[in-house]
Amino acid sequence: MSTLVAEPTSTAVTDGVRVVVRSVYLAEQSVPEDGRYVFAYTVAIANEGDLPAQLRTRHWVITDGNGGVEEVRGPGVVGETPRLLPGQSFQYTSGCVLRTSIGTMHGSYQMFRDDGSHFDAIIAPFTLAVPMRDSRDRVVN
Repeated sequence: MSTLVAEPTSTAVTDGVRVVVRSVYLAEQSVPEDGRYVFAYTVAIANEGDLPAQLRTRHWVITDGNGGVEEVRGPGVVGETPRLLPGQSFQYTSGCVLRTSIGTMHGSYQMFRDDGSHFDAIIAPFTLAVPMRDSRDRVVN
C-alpha cells in the first residue's frame, strides 16, 4: 500500500498544466455505521504554459484505509473535455465514496496539444479523511 499523505490538498505542474485539488468530508451524506464515507473534491486545472491543451481522459487511483484500490478511467471530467488556452483555467467538483474514514486519491489527465502530441498531467496524491474531533466535539486542524 502507498503511504497516506496528510493533507486534503495537492498541487502538481506537468508541461505547464497546474492541477490543484482540495477534498472535504460530507458528513450529511455519510453513514459511518454502514461503512459509507462520502467526500467531495474540487479540482482546478490551469494552463500556465505557452500552448493550448485539451483534457481528453482521466485516470484516478482511489485507495481506502484498508489498502483496497479502485481505478477509474474515462473520457473527460463531469461530461466535459475542456480545451485551455494559455492563461485559462477550468474548475469542477466531483465526489467519492469510501468504505473507510480515510483514504487517498491520485491520478492523471491525458492532455492533447493542437499538434497531436499528448502528455499526462499529474494529479498529486491527496487525503480523503473524516476530520478529527477533540473531547468537546470540535474539529481539530
